[in-house]
Amino acid sequence: MPDRGGGPTGPRIRVGRPSRRVRTLLMTLGVLAVLGMAFTMFAGFWTDWLWYRSVHYSSVFTTTLWTKIGLFFVFGLLMALAVGFNIWLAHRLRPPLSAMSMEQQNLDRYRMGIAPYKKWLLFGITALVGLIAGASASGQWRTWLMWVNGVSFNQKDPQFHLDVSFYAFDLPWYRFLLGFGFAAAILSVIAAALTHYLYGGLRVTSPGARATAAATGHLSVLIGIFVALKAVAYWLDRYGLAVKSSDFKATDNWTGLRYVDANAYLPAKTILFCIAVICALLFFATIWRRTWQLPVIGFGLMVLSAILIGGLYPAIVQKFQVQPNEQAKEAPYVEKNLAATRQAYGIDGAKVDDYPGKSNTDDKTQLRDDVDATASIRILDPNIVSPTFQQLQQIRNYYAFPTNLDVDRYTKDGKDQDTVIGLREINLSGIPKNNWINDHFRYTHGYGVVAAEGTSADSEGRPEFTESDLPSKGDLGTYEQRVYYGEKTNMYSIVGGPQKEVDYSDDSGEKTYSYKGDSGVNLSNPVNRAAYAVAFSEPQILYSGAIGEGSRILYNRTPKDRVESVAPWLTIDGDAYPAVVDGRIQWIVDAYTTTNGYPYSSRTTLGDTTADSLTATNNQRAVVAQQNQVNYIRNSVKATVDAYTGEVKLYEWDTQDPVLKTWKKAFPGTVEPKSEISDELMAHLRYPQDLFKVQRELLTRYHVKDADTFLSGSEVWQVPDDPTNKAGESVPPYYLSMRMPDQKEQAFSLTTTFTPNGRDNLSAFMAVDAEAGTEGYGQIRLLKLPTSTTVSGPKQIQSQLNSEQDIAETIRLLRGGDSEVEYGNLLAVPLDGGLLYVEPVYVRGGDLKYPLLRKVLVSYGGATAFEDTLDEALNKVFGADGATETPPDQDTGTGEDDGGGTTPPPTAENPTVQDALDDAQKAFEAGQEALKKGDWEAYGRAQEDLQDALERAEKAQSQPDSTGGGEGAGGSES
Repeated sequence: MPDRGGGPTGPRIRVGRPSRRVRTLLMTLGVLAVLGMAFTMFAGFWTDWLWYRSVHYSSVFTTTLWTKIGLFFVFGLLMALAVGFNIWLAHRLRPPLSAMSMEQQNLDRYRMGIAPYKKWLLFGITALVGLIAGASASGQWRTWLMWVNGVSFNQKDPQFHLDVSFYAFDLPWYRFLLGFGFAAAILSVIAAALTHYLYGGLRVTSPGARATAAATGHLSVLIGIFVALKAVAYWLDRYGLAVKSSDFKATDNWTGLRYVDANAYLPAKTILFCIAVICALLFFATIWRRTWQLPVIGFGLMVLSAILIGGLYPAIVQKFQVQPNEQAKEAPYVEKNLAATRQAYGIDGAKVDDYPGKSNTDDKTQLRDDVDATASIRILDPNIVSPTFQQLQQIRNYYAFPTNLDVDRYTKDGKDQDTVIGLREINLSGIPKNNWINDHFRYTHGYGVVAAEGTSADSEGRPEFTESDLPSKGDLGTYEQRVYYGEKTNMYSIVGGPQKEVDYSDDSGEKTYSYKGDSGVNLSNPVNRAAYAVAFSEPQILYSGAIGEGSRILYNRTPKDRVESVAPWLTIDGDAYPAVVDGRIQWIVDAYTTTNGYPYSSRTTLGDTTADSLTATNNQRAVVAQQNQVNYIRNSVKATVDAYTGEVKLYEWDTQDPVLKTWKKAFPGTVEPKSEISDELMAHLRYPQDLFKVQRELLTRYHVKDADTFLSGSEVWQVPDDPTNKAGESVPPYYLSMRMPDQKEQAFSLTTTFTPNGRDNLSAFMAVDAEAGTEGYGQIRLLKLPTSTTVSGPKQIQSQLNSEQDIAETIRLLRGGDSEVEYGNLLAVPLDGGLLYVEPVYVRGGDLKYPLLRKVLVSYGGATAFEDTLDEALNKVFGADGATETPPDQDTGTGEDDGGGTTPPPTAENPTVQDALDDAQKAFEAGQEALKKGDWEAYGRAQEDLQDALERAEKAQSQPDSTGGGEGAGGSES
């Protein structure tokens, strides 16, 4: 060949085999890589086993593991055998001689090429499909365990009269088997057809018959199996109608049969089942007839029938029978949906009572006295005061409180009181220097409970602590204060070894401690150390001298993570809360059993239903959902996590729940009986928030019991947006000790309000008895307000309070400088036919930037007050201090009839008012300056001056205008 200009050519280099040394090195590296991968897989498995054994729930690990392994091998083997057998059979049925055609000559090359590797190719294909099928089947371990352990609900669906357990436990498993059968049939048809084509059983362009008799019979049987499975699918679809979701104008998540389902789809599915059975028999008959003519005709008829009977006919019924008279046609099915939904969500026992919305009592003094008996109004908002706890009780930077504190109740002087409580947890971002030793060995735990009365604040607006300081002391007595497990404890710690931990600091200096619990996994074993070094990607665990005899590694340390891990079949409530029980700090976690297979019960999405203004700003409050779409839920388990030892205990709560009974059969010994709950623990259990939020969302539509009202939508409610922030999310429910109209004494309750759909006025008030162990626990009460009159809702009350000119002026003063005003929870309390609204107002002032209670807003019956304390505000609203209110129908000078009960706005023409407001501004600025300097004595004097100036301004406003304005201090013009 001529030189192409590639330059001078050199000697040819012969590429030989690598040297023995290189081959040895490559082989060694390969072996090490395989061993490394194997040990990495082993480390994950081994550390999981060690963790479950350390929390004494190894049976959960083994049951789950063996179930997954069993499903993997059984269904993987079945799929491999199905596909492999049909490939082998197609090869066995190949024609002895191939037709002499170009097509077959081309295929001969492929046949000859794979001939030496046929067995390996068959093994590879079957192994691949087996692995994929096995992996898919292992993910169905929950479905399998529920099917094999399912117990009866002792309730029958109204259509087919089958026990609910069939839909909740059996039908999901049958559908999985059906789906597996379809996959096996389709893969077998594809594999067999390709094999037949490769070996001449099927021909595309060759002369003569397109398929041999053997190939025809083989493929016909496989297609017949597929059609037979389709017949089974049609039959199961009949029952699936009872749990089918569909769009319906009455609700977005309708579940169950409607008129068209019962009268068109149901008979259509039965007819299609019969056609599919006949069609399958025609395919099986080709074993003898050796022709596809009849099966193909039958299959075509089945497809045509599916279109006409299964699609067109129901559409005709819907168009010409249902739509002209929908109310009457759908009413019987709506009644079934109403009954099933109310039962499935536990709202069938809700008491709905009419409530006038306004008081008929003229004796304001009596109403003022009734307030204290009706409710212990909580003015300390647990969702706002965390920074105040942080500032006043953090003590050291390496401690922190959760963003949202919790409300519990404790007994003081023989009387229960609502208490805001939080734990001083470890905060690694606040330690002096971050390094591996400090992060994981020295700073390992928080210390102590901080609690404050929920119904009061001191003269400076700070919480009145009932448990405080470091170590904590107060009303809670003696208890183990170290917090190794908490909501903010996300890092692993290694404790109990040669490295001492920082315990806490006091005036005498830093105290050290060494963990004495048996929690965590022992690291004295070198295999364990190596496994955790790999699992945590931290090689120092393997060789660090800080780890020695007695060292234990603690991880999975948040309460919700621990409960979810030991009970992966539970759905975890978003709010775990601490309580001091029997000398220990226990995290209490509510857990739910759910299913989405309750017939006729409408579905809800847990993530959406439980979202509110708190979850929007704090993801830790979100529900941990194993099953997001559900149509049955029960708070069946109460769990505790010891803050020191991490010990997890699951207690049976709903003893009648069939779903819990099923899981108890699957995981025996994991749930302790309800009788094991101690009296002291029972005193702190409460009705869970996420269940309440799900129920209130359902009650926006399902508070009605008759189909006509439900279909008309005339009484649809909505959960109002939180008026105290701009998140645009639902108002959260609030815990409050209060008395409903039909109750004789106060009960710890969880409360919320409803407004009409698309409007802001109040339509209903809802409360549930939240105190566990009491006779009324779980009783839902709804106070339904009349539709003929308008009662202000939360958003309107907030707007009204913000628009009052004297209130707005005071808030403007409070916002002076660089201060921020924060509105606390707007609490609603039924009182003598009306609704009492109470809202604490906090101010973050100066450089301190933590909220202090400055004012309390109160509204009742059109009268409003904005005072320094709750008592003062209540006294003003009810006239107990001699203050006068503007009648609701009198013009307040704001240009509209807002039912205010407020004093006229200040005017520049009245020098007394202006002087007082100037003095108030000066006092406020002096207070801010004192805050910056930390001079609390000067700050107190400034607050007294501010209060005196505001009182003088208020008195001056109430006097007639001496300038002759003709309309009093308010004037007719603004």
